[in-house]
This record gives sequence, C-alpha cells and structure tokens, in this order.
Amino acid sequence: MRTTGRNGDGLVTARVAAVLEAFRPGDDALGVSELARRTGLAKTTVHRLAGHLADTGLLERDGTSVRLGLRLFEIGQLAVRRRGLVEAARPYLADLREATRNTVHLAVLEGTEVVYLDVLRGPDAPDLPSRTGGRFPAHATGVGKAILSRSPEDVVTRVIDAGLPRVSARTITAPGLLRRQLARIREDGIAFEREESGVGVVCAASPLVDANGLAVAAVSISGWATRMRTERVAPAVRTVALALSRTVAET
Repeated sequence: MRTTGRNGDGLVTARVAAVLEAFRPGDDALGVSELARRTGLAKTTVHRLAGHLADTGLLERDGTSVRLGLRLFEIGQLAVRRRGLVEAARPYLADLREATRNTVHLAVLEGTEVVYLDVLRGPDAPDLPSRTGGRFPAHATGVGKAILSRSPEDVVTRVIDAGLPRVSARTITAPGLLRRQLARIREDGIAFEREESGVGVVCAASPLVDANGLAVAAVSISGWATRMRTERVAPAVRTVALALSRTVAET
C-alpha cells in the first residue's frame, strides 16, 4: 500500500535521512547491502532512495555503490556561513536588545518568505509569532522589505508574482506601493513596518549587503506601536547592519 499525505512525507524524509546518516567518518563508497544493514531498511527501498539521491547530486554512484556527493558539501558550506553570520551578529543583536528592551531579529530570504536565523526577545516587546527557524511572508515584514530593497529585480518580481497575501489590515498588498517603498528603502537603508505583520507591532530594519551591494540578510527591532518610536531606533539598526555588512564582505 502506498502511503500518502503528511505522514507519508515524514516517512520518506526519515528514510532519506537514515541513508545519508548511515555514512560514518572514514567511509568512502557503500553498497546497498551495507546501507540496508545500517539503516534497517529493505534493500529495494535503499536502492530506490539511493538512485533518487544520486540523481540530485546528494550521493554519487561508484559502480554498484554510492558515496556522499559534492552537493551535500555545498549545502554544508551554506549552513556554516549562516552559522558564522549568526555568531558574528549575536553580540550586536544583544546590544540592541539591551539598549531598547525590544525584540531583535536576524533573517534571510528564502523564496517569498523570510527565515529567522536568530531572535532575541525583549522584555518590553509584544509576543511576536517570529521564532528562530520560523518563516513569514517577506512583503509583510521589515526584514523582508529591507532584503528585497537590495535584491535583484527577478527576486522582487517573483515575490510579487506569487501574490501579496494580507497578514493584517495594514499589510501592503498592492505591487506598485510595495515597489515604491522598496525604492525608498534602498535610498535610506532603513525599512519601516507599521502594523503590517500584526496589530500594534512596528519595526525598523536594515539590510546586510555583500561586496556587490546585494542583500544577504537583514536585522530589525520590533516593539509596540505605542511604546517604540521606529525613527528613534532606526539609526542603531542601520549602524549594526553596516558593521555586519563589512563582516560579510570580508568573508
């Protein structure tokens, strides 16, 4: 019987992870029989999964055996760079939280959403839905707009073409208005979000750019609209973004 739906997807993911994790330090190529022994999966299942993984570059064929592919190394390098960015940014983020007592974010763009690499919650800030590893529509966040303002045109177009869903009453859903905001953010280096992601929440964000001037991430401070003046905290956010941009450009 074929398993479908969410549980089926989870089962496939678990099996793929089991095959990849079966490789140990010092291993080169492993055969289907050895992988089946190590994972406890049927040989036919291992053979099928190994074939799919080899087609995507996650594994490489070596006769009847397979070894870990270079694609895994490339993905690992991306993870290392992002971890390095989090480590470099953490002292700056901690200072921002200490100075403002509001919540500070570090985020990157993934498709049409931002992914939060780090979230330091402030004691005076609202209970935000953001969490480390969580996602949110880019157009409805300060960090998302900051990143889009320094992204290639095709990236912005992809976000707009995917639709601009309304997250709150003040979410920007008109493409023209979003593009005008992005142009202004690109000039000023600061993105403001005023209750676009949630009622009563405001945010000031700034992009981290590489040596080519393209955004690789963004930092932000979020707080209550009735307590936090975004124009007042904006210079501190911009200063942190500039400092981290220099770090990014040097790596």
